[in-house]
Amino acid sequence: MATSGPASGASAEGPAPAELPTLAEATRVWARIGLLSFGGPAGQIALMHKELVEDRRWIGEERFLHALNYCMLLPGPEAQQLAVYIGWLMHRTLGGLIAGLLFILPGAAVMLGLSILYVLYREVPLVDGLFFGIKAAVLAVVIEAGLRISRRALKNRAMVALAVAAFLAIFLFKVPFPAIILAAGLRRRRAVRAWAT
Repeated sequence: MATSGPASGASAEGPAPAELPTLAEATRVWARIGLLSFGGPAGQIALMHKELVEDRRWIGEERFLHALNYCMLLPGPEAQQLAVYIGWLMHRTLGGLIAGLLFILPGAAVMLGLSILYVLYREVPLVDGLFFGIKAAVLAVVIEAGLRISRRALKNRAMVALAVAAFLAIFLFKVPFPAIILAAGLRRRRAVRAWAT
């Protein structure tokens, strides 16, 4: 296994990550993540966190959350951007390509199969029940993933209050996402200034 590289040993991450995996080892894990990641971005990110941070310790907690925050600011699918970034951290360009492709291709194949099943057999009660069960399972995965990530990212009451305010602003008042990011950044800046004085 490689012991040096872009993701090995950042000091501000808490416990040091374990040794970096070989490219073959990482490829197997990205394929597993691609096959198991259901529930949209929240479920995918939670699965990546469990596999890469908790179970294998290939990347530290702080670095993962920092990368996730950055990916959320970029346009496009943040979960896939996060996978590509972590793949790149571990194995540069080839690692990013493998992580990105294996993150989307298995899920796309599963969705294609489910779509075909739905179109051809949606009138069959068993298939209708299967899809109802899938909806319930995905909802549970999304809720659990959201709670899990928020417990790690929201470390104090001020962060929780800011997250609730952002949710309400988006959901109830349809405030544009960039305006919420700007407001959160200004709030953070004021808090840092107040703490420094």
